[in-house]
Amino acid sequence: MDWLTSLPAVVLVVGWLLLALLVAALARVGVRALVPAGEQERVPQIAMPLMPTLGAAFAIFAALSLASEAGYLRAAESLVSDEAAAASRLAWAATSPRVHSEPIHMALRDYLQTTRAREWKGAAAASGDDPVTARAIAKLERSVRTEAARPELGSPASTELLVSLDGLTSSRRARVAAASRDVPTLYVITLVVSGLALIVNAGALTFRSSLRTSLLITGVGSVVGLSLALLFALSAPWSGPFIVSGHPLDAVVGDLGSGFFHSGS
Repeated sequence: MDWLTSLPAVVLVVGWLLLALLVAALARVGVRALVPAGEQERVPQIAMPLMPTLGAAFAIFAALSLASEAGYLRAAESLVSDEAAAASRLAWAATSPRVHSEPIHMALRDYLQTTRAREWKGAAAASGDDPVTARAIAKLERSVRTEAARPELGSPASTELLVSLDGLTSSRRARVAAASRDVPTLYVITLVVSGLALIVNAGALTFRSSLRTSLLITGVGSVVGLSLALLFALSAPWSGPFIVSGHPLDAVVGDLGSGFFHSGS
């Protein structure tokens, strides 16, 4: 399902709208072709009572799905903010007395820039195994641990460096884990089937109406199509149309480059 969630927003909207309207048209034609002439009078009698049930079922599934995915997108943005805060703490920890801050700041800046360039979208965001990013992390680890191991540094400053580094790497792991999350396939299938069933039922109600009157069904098809498009657009914050913002990390990179983090000495 990754290929579907990674499509551009325009493709998702147009594709699901076309599918919904096509199903509506096929439902109208299919009832005429498949239902015997003697039983066609009963079609509205059967389809009409089903409309509220099918509409409510789709509305409930759609509301739960969209609320869940919107919450997931907000959670993803929160994870990025946490990672940026951890990076900021490490940058400030490197300004403690007797700490050689420049190697740590350079390694931290390189790590953040590499992360934004190579580990922010697609499969690399979910796997976390990009080799260039791995080397940047290793360089940062060595820089921080080398400073923390210096005897003249003192226990408080060493502990602050190591705790800040641990917070940054933990935040990254949480981001990678979140990026690897997928929407449950059965859940999506249930939502799609309920939406298409609603459209088919609406098409059955208008199979004997004129073409102009039958255009009223496009409203149902449009709502279903747009709801499904929005669901898939929200489902992949690191590979879909709505990529989670990396501005918090970019801000830390900018502060590192401008000299905002300095010891004041």
